[in-house]
Parts: sequence; C-alpha cells; structure tokens
Amino acid sequence: MKVRSVKLFLIGALMLSIPLWIHPRSSAAGASQQDQNIEYVCPMHPEVKSKAAGSCPKCGMTLKQQSNTQVSAPQKGSPWGANYFPNVMLTTQDGKTVRFYDDLIKDKVVAVNLIYTTCKYNCPLETARLAQVQRMLGDRVGKDIFFYSITIDPKQDTPPALKAYAEKYHAGPGWLFLTGKQEDIDLISKRLGLDSLPSPSDPDRHMPALLIGNAATGLWMRNSAMDNPRFLALKLEQMLGWEKAREGVKTAAKLDIDKGQYLFATQCGACHTIGRGDKVGPDLLGVTKTRERAWLARFIATPDKMLEEKDPIAAALFKKYKEIRMPNLGLHEVDVATVIEYMQAQTAALEKEKAGTAPKPETR
Repeated sequence: MKVRSVKLFLIGALMLSIPLWIHPRSSAAGASQQDQNIEYVCPMHPEVKSKAAGSCPKCGMTLKQQSNTQVSAPQKGSPWGANYFPNVMLTTQDGKTVRFYDDLIKDKVVAVNLIYTTCKYNCPLETARLAQVQRMLGDRVGKDIFFYSITIDPKQDTPPALKAYAEKYHAGPGWLFLTGKQEDIDLISKRLGLDSLPSPSDPDRHMPALLIGNAATGLWMRNSAMDNPRFLALKLEQMLGWEKAREGVKTAAKLDIDKGQYLFATQCGACHTIGRGDKVGPDLLGVTKTRERAWLARFIATPDKMLEEKDPIAAALFKKYKEIRMPNLGLHEVDVATVIEYMQAQTAALEKEKAGTAPKPETR
C-alpha cells in the first residue's frame, strides 16, 4: 500500500511539473505579444526554429532573429534546392560578388570542384582536366553549362591570385574561380560532399572530385575530377536532357588502346601532347632523347621532390611554364616505365610519318 502511494505521488508530481517545463514563461508577468512572436530561424534551414538564440543543429549556422510572420516555409519540390545549398556570398576572380545558390546554382547545369592555387598534388591535374572538358563543350560553357572552382585557401587565393591561376590554364568564359569567407567555403564543401577528414595520406584536404548537376531537376552526380574528359563532357551534356545532349559530344574515345596510351591519356594528356605543341606543359616529342632515362623516370615519379631539391632542369621548366606545378601522381615504377616507352614509341612513329614511311599515330 505504501509503495502504491509513493507511485501515485510521483506520477502526480510529474504531471504537475510538465506544464512548467514546457512553458517556463507562461506565468511570467508582463510578457508582451511582440516577445511571443520573436523566433530564431536558420538562414539555410527555415524549418529549424527556436525561441532562444543558438546554432542550427543541422548545419551549425547561427540562428537569425525573425518575427513569426517573416519566416518563410520550406520550398516544395527537389530537396536539393534553396533549402539545401548555402546562399552565402562569394567573390569571383574578377572581383564580382555573387550568391552561391541564387546566382551560381539555381536553375543551372553546373560542374563544381575545390582547388587552391598553391597545391602540389591533385589540383593542377584537376584544373587541366576541366580545361579539356571545357574545350570539348565549346561555347556551351557559359550558356548551357557553368564551371565553378572554389578555393579552400581564401587567405592566399585572393581574386587576383585566382585570375592569374585561371589564365595559366586558359580558362574560358563560363568558368568562375571563387573565394569567400573560410566558414562559408567550409559549409559549401560539406554540403557538396567534397570535403574530407584530415589525414596524413590526404595532404590536399579535399577530394579530387567533380560534382555535376542540374539544379532545376535535382539530379546530381559526383565523379572523379581526373576522369576521362570525354566521359565528363558527356555526363554534363546529359544533364541538359537527351535532345540537347545529342547536339554536343558525338564521338567517344576509342577503347582499343594499350596501357601506355591509356596512362598517357589519363595521367599526362591534360597538360602535354606528343608532337602537337605545348599545352599547359611542354610538348613531349623527343623528350626520351633529350633527357636521360633515369632523370626522366624520377621526374615523372616525384616532380615535387625534384623541385624542392632545386634540380636545375625542373626549376627551369617550372619557371618557363608559368610556375604550374607538375603533380605527384603516385605512379608505380612499372607505370612510369610504360609511359616512357609510350613516349619513345610515339616519337619514333611521328618521325617515320614525317619521313613519309608510316601512317600518323594516334596521340591524345
């Protein structure tokens, strides 16, 4: 009997305490109607509301004070819209201020990646690869499709620094290089799924990924930023819809290629040619004759180390080609040897063709 009395007492006390816990200010005298209408709302998630100041539990942004009548309802339709993408302010390489969602993403087909201009690893190849994709798409970039490269090092990458970087890679119209506040860039990279956790094996501090999508349809896809450029161009055109895609890239790369051709096309072709002139880096026609084999193999394998060691040839190439760093691709020594043999074979084939004794080889 005593136990039952204790239980009833506890239940009654709990029931009496609930209204006070939910409405601690309900008995406060003099509370104005205006105070009751004040809410704190997340700028990125209008559905997140609070009577007290604080941070959004979804994205961590500071809640903004608003009246109930000013809080807009979440937009209907695709979840990958204004309620998902941050609408933070960014600055282009030309010094123009833009909003990430309203000006860059909304109703557009886009390709977005993260870079920083002093990168020694994947960024140079990412940017060169995207330049290839832009050339394949032609004037559709800036009209139907838009490229955005966002720096993750805004302290160093000012608009002039980004402009110089864009010019090195011959970036054309429709490709913006963007900087902004570090916290805003961190939020964008997190939302796009392009950030990565700190790791000794990941010195770039971001994934070499390219996010492509159509904001109007809500279709998004993440790809390797160093994938085959024809594949990336085709995927971007498919984002426009089937009818428009058929007007663009019409031919696919041949698949009957040997390992040397494949390695050169995927690892070297964004910056170099064999017999077709300089691109971002030098034409490699005859390089197996002008450089010692051991030097060439080491430079392909560890160009960053040779530049740090102030190797005279590496330093001269770095200065000649606008201080664009050749990335360390982490190639195995067997792959390095395969690339060298491919360049040697292509040089010999082109020399024969010039002499009129062989058909023109296929270089990419």
